[in-house]
Amino acid sequence: MKEGPKTSNGTSLPKYALLFVAAVLLIILPFLGIGGGPYFIHICILIFTFVIVTSSLRTIYLSGQASVAPAAFMGIGAYTSAITSARLGVSPWATMFIAALGTMAVAAAVGYIFSRLRAIYFSVVTVFFGVGVEALIRALESLTGGRTALVGYPGFGILRISGIGVIDFASSKIPAYYLLLILAALTLLALYRLERSRTGMNWAAVAQSPLVASSIGISEVKFRVLAFSVGCFFAGLAGAAYGHYSGVLAPGSYGLMSSIAIVTYLLLGGQKYFFGPVLGVVILVAVPEFFRSAKEYAPYITGGVMLVVIFLIPEGLASLTKPAWLWLRRTAGKGAQ
Repeated sequence: MKEGPKTSNGTSLPKYALLFVAAVLLIILPFLGIGGGPYFIHICILIFTFVIVTSSLRTIYLSGQASVAPAAFMGIGAYTSAITSARLGVSPWATMFIAALGTMAVAAAVGYIFSRLRAIYFSVVTVFFGVGVEALIRALESLTGGRTALVGYPGFGILRISGIGVIDFASSKIPAYYLLLILAALTLLALYRLERSRTGMNWAAVAQSPLVASSIGISEVKFRVLAFSVGCFFAGLAGAAYGHYSGVLAPGSYGLMSSIAIVTYLLLGGQKYFFGPVLGVVILVAVPEFFRSAKEYAPYITGGVMLVVIFLIPEGLASLTKPAWLWLRRTAGKGAQ
């Protein structure tokens, strides 16, 4: 069977065409007047944030680890950036990346300590770690705002860029939309390149068989800690960026239930597929907004969808796109003849 036309590096042209159309649509989306104006933009910002976190969680899963604390690392990034900018007077643009690096350091320490644990045992440890982070946030009331919320820390405010002008994050949600869109795009690009690099192949080897990987010189500890650290870096970055956008940090947003929701996004979309997390986030974050009048039934709907996916589509919804993609490539190939 002949395949569709390809670029010099072997990538099929229809894939680039779809990515180009998606990029153009996302760039002009705020000006199309779709949905409820600012509220629609807010939902898009939520989607971009969780795309970053869920995709970073998938990177951790690539090395054979199953973390159930992505929201906790989001919280570490969010609170670190907010507190640093408020207490030390540092710009949120700097603290956002400082917080991401700090989150990465915490993840490296946690990952190294528990790197020998596998499968369900590592997952249980991350559950307890996430619960501990939420409890610590609630306990340090003078620093984190405790059980209520942390407010009053600096937002992105007004950004002046030479040659572009003034960007006011306070008066409109659109600048935050583009900020999170850029961060999501850069995150996906970085994770895509990593997955297809030698590092990604080592992650896959460790996930398949740690003993065989070790026998050929691939360090199980090194690459599992690296995957965990990289994933948590982007989770912390997303948490910090969204925190400065929202202006409010509540401990409940970074607890166990939030982590389970993020894991659900990944499983629904399909962890074997790079764009599985994107699909899972869009469906479980965006679709319920069309049924806001029945929002109290959302957990039951989500649970029902997950049961269907687990029993009927175990590889996730992204696996359903494979037949359509093959048809598109075949059609493009015929058109090029």
